[in-house]
Amino acid sequence: MVTQVKFYDEAEDEKLKFAVIISRNQGKWVFCRHKDRDTYEVPGGHREESENIVDTARRELWEETGAVEFDITPLCVYSVCGETRDGECLREESLGMLYFAEIYSFEEELHHEIAEVIITKQMPENWTYSYIQPLLMEKALELGFLEQCI
Repeated sequence: MVTQVKFYDEAEDEKLKFAVIISRNQGKWVFCRHKDRDTYEVPGGHREESENIVDTARRELWEETGAVEFDITPLCVYSVCGETRDGECLREESLGMLYFAEIYSFEEELHHEIAEVIITKQMPENWTYSYIQPLLMEKALELGFLEQCI
């Protein structure tokens, strides 16, 4: 099975299940590492019941990076699903919103399950979601919203 990522201009808000936030600080990318893993990821997570999707993005950015002062902008909707060799989706698409955040300040301490935050000009070599997150970074660059930091 292969992971398939699709991009959309929009989707009904109630169908968005998660938010992922590509983040920068002073011209460098911001990535986090979960305490149970040795890989890096773009901040993000699942929507809580009755939560607006942009509030999900703000909460996840704070929980996973400690960001307290930032601007956040929606980029696009994307979906992830498993795929057969014939391109057929094996399970229902899971839709999420991709955001960009420019972070201006961080709290001193990390929260919840995050062990480390790195601020770097380089993309991680060891992604947690290696079939998804590099595609999200490419899409953000393709949209012309971001300048490549590298």
